[in-house]
Parts: sequence; structure tokens; C-alpha cells
Amino acid sequence: MEIIDQFDKLSIYDPKEIPGLSVALDHIPVDVYWSIVAVVACSTKLTLLTSDEDHPYDLAPYSQKIHYILNKLKIQLVVCRRQVEERETYLRLKKIFQTPTEVMEIFKALTFTRAKPQPLIDGSTNKQVSIEVLRKKNIFLFISTLEITEEDISDLKPVYEGTKKDDNYKIVWIPVVESWTLELQKKFEILRSKMPWFTVQSLSATVGIKFIKEEWNFKGKPSLVVMNHQGRIENTNALHLVKLWGTKAFPFNKAAEEAISKKRTWFQTVVVKIDTTISDKMIRAHPNGENYIFFYGGKDNEWVKNFAIKATAFANDPIFKEAKTGIELFCVGKSPKGGEDHGILGRFWDGIESLFFTKAHKQVDPVTQEIQKLLSYKNENGWALLTKGPHVVTAGHGFTMLRIVEEFEKWKEVIRVKGFEIAFREYHEKLIQSVRHCCRLDIPSVIGKVPERMQCPECPRTMESFISYKCCHIDGPIAYH
Repeated sequence: MEIIDQFDKLSIYDPKEIPGLSVALDHIPVDVYWSIVAVVACSTKLTLLTSDEDHPYDLAPYSQKIHYILNKLKIQLVVCRRQVEERETYLRLKKIFQTPTEVMEIFKALTFTRAKPQPLIDGSTNKQVSIEVLRKKNIFLFISTLEITEEDISDLKPVYEGTKKDDNYKIVWIPVVESWTLELQKKFEILRSKMPWFTVQSLSATVGIKFIKEEWNFKGKPSLVVMNHQGRIENTNALHLVKLWGTKAFPFNKAAEEAISKKRTWFQTVVVKIDTTISDKMIRAHPNGENYIFFYGGKDNEWVKNFAIKATAFANDPIFKEAKTGIELFCVGKSPKGGEDHGILGRFWDGIESLFFTKAHKQVDPVTQEIQKLLSYKNENGWALLTKGPHVVTAGHGFTMLRIVEEFEKWKEVIRVKGFEIAFREYHEKLIQSVRHCCRLDIPSVIGKVPERMQCPECPRTMESFISYKCCHIDGPIAYH
């Protein structure tokens, strides 16, 4: 009864927040039943002892049952109290982040809670240093599991070089591991040796892990949280900016993101990551200033080959020579020698996804719509995108883009009157209206917070959301050993 009373006092908390309480409350009715049965059994035993009847009555089974129940409830009470303490600590941590004052105190509360802060490891010297090195600094928190690649680390190295020139900025790796083993410790040491920045030796605060997952939407994929010298969060994941623009977006806060977005065209930012030659062609002017490039690709090799043939014939039409307009073709995912290059393909779609997440929570504009539209073609049989210089003219589904080059004779003369770009847009819009197809947008859930509502990039309707599970190896075939 005393133990049950303790659980009753804890019932002020929501069982959803204290899972152990829910487990105990579910079992208490049965435990009470056995307590009553045990009391009745004891009463029966006393009656028999004080009577003249010589009738044996064994209380051992009831004693064992009550002993088991009592131990179980005591253990569960310890669990509940620990969970209550974690909840209170979590609320205190949230409050600290709502009213930040100094970055080192914020960092200490996040990573160590009540435990004595451990020294950081300085990757450049491989020596331990006090967390005092973070005082009054702007911090880039590189948060990840141990499942990271060489590319994830190399993306941050130019940023680290930038922090060496400006001592007001520091990078700290926070490895998120909930249960350490000897094998994981070895893996941690290997990864840490490749990072020249600071490293938290182990994230001992389970509350810190919970905060990172719930408040910063960490779902396993590496992220870069930007925290200023006061401990205020300026970007919950700047890794998209790092991947897209590198140190040009330094210090990776919202102001820097907006400034760099105005200076560079979004599609060229992705193209320069996969092929610098074609990127240079995008900005190289034709004699009359009109140079166009068709970027195309898709899952269906037959469609890709067919489009290449038809689009080449289209681009070589005499009307473009007369207008001094150049049109080139670039197949995304093909190496310069003509073979498939899954590395290029992977970097291309990673870039488009990064662009999507830099735009996802902002007001929908033509640029955002084109990015959404292009991302929706990732798993289609075919797609194509037309650029004029570094600017996107339009992106389209493989079916409509193939038709527009196949039916060139139907709208060819409009070019003489309105120019190529307007003529192309008008005929493309006409085809979309006649053969509208449903748009599908696959967003990796591990990337972070995703928009709750998404408007279709090709029509005014709101898209329906689904959960799908798929295994996609765009970086090449898997080798089994």
C-alpha cells in the first residue's frame, strides 16, 4: 500500500511523458487483487490456528507472490523517478535555450547535464582541452551518429580552415550514441582521428540526446547546428548550406543564407558540384547572349537515349543558327566517356535535396516551385530541364519534354515572332494542360524537419502525404563479401 501510494503521488505526470508510470498503473489492479487474496489467506490461516481443526494451510505461495510484486514495484518506482528527473532536467534545458546568456553554459547543459564536464579532444593536437575554449565563441555543432562517411567529414574541412582564420568560431563534433560498446568505441576513435576540430568524448546526457532529436529534429543523418556566442540557435541545420555553397555561406546563419542566395543562381550551384566545365558553359555568353543547355536524365535508359537523339536533332535545326542561339545537351549521370557515373548522379540529387530544404519552410515562389518540381522527378523514367545561361527556363516531366522536341514543327515558327524562350514555355504549358500527371515528391525523413503541407509544384492543389520505405543505391552497386 505504501508503494502504491508513491505511484499515486507520481500520477500528476502524464504517462506519455513518464512511460514507466503507465507500466506500473496497468499492473497495480492485479497487484491489489493479489494483496487482497494474501490478506484473506492470512486471515484463513489465523482462523485455522485458533480453531480446534487440524487442517494444514501453507502461506508460502502467497508470501512468494507478494515478495515478487513488492520487488517489481520497487524497481518500477526507481525507473519512474529516474524518468521524472529526466523530464524535469529536459524542461530546465529547454528553458535555458529559451533564455540563453553564454554559449559555454548552454553547451555544458546540453552535453553533460549534472555530470562533471569532461575535457574536449582537440583534433589538431590530439590533446584534451577544457571546455573553457568555447567561452564567448560562436559554435558549429556537428551532430551525427557513427554512421558517417569520408565525404561528410571532408565537407566540413574548408569550414574548419575558415575557423582557424577567425578565432571567434569553433567546430565541435557531438557523436550521438545511446549505448556504447567496445566496437563502437573503436569506430569512434577512428572517426575522431580524421577530424581536426573539437570532439565531445561521449554524450553522457540522455536528456541531451532527447533534446537534439526532438528540438533539432535529428534523425540520424549528420547536421550542423549554428550557435552564436550567447548560445542562441541561428540555424538548426546549416549542413545544406555547407554542401551547396561551402565557405561562401560562412557563418551559415539565416542572414548569410539569404545573402548568398541572391548572389548565385540555384541550379548553377548544383551543377558546379558535378561538372565545372558545363558550369562554365552556363555563364559563357553566345554572340547574341542566348545560350541554352538541356539537362536531362531518368531511370529509363531507353527514354534517355531517345531524348538524346530527338533533342540533338532539335538543337541542330537551322532556325537556331539563323537566330545565333546555341543549344547544348548534358546527361546527368553520364561520365565524360559516356558510361554511367553514379557518383555524379548522387551528388546532383543531394544538391537538389539540399536546395529543397533551404527553401522548404519559406514562402513559395517560382524558384521554390522549380526545385520542388525537379525533386519530384528523381524517381521518374525521364525528366529534362532547360537553362538560359545560369538561369532556369523550366523543368518538365520526361513525357512532356520529349513531346515538345518531337513536335517542334508545330511551334517552330512561333520562335521567329516571340523568340525561343517564350515559344518553348508556351508550348510546354499547353502540353502540361493536356496531359497533366500526378506529382510525387519523395523527401528523406532522416534529413530533419519536413513541411507538414506541400503545394503541388504543377497545380494549385495541396499534395497528399504518404510514408514509403525503399532501398535506393544511387551511389553504385553493393558489393557482398
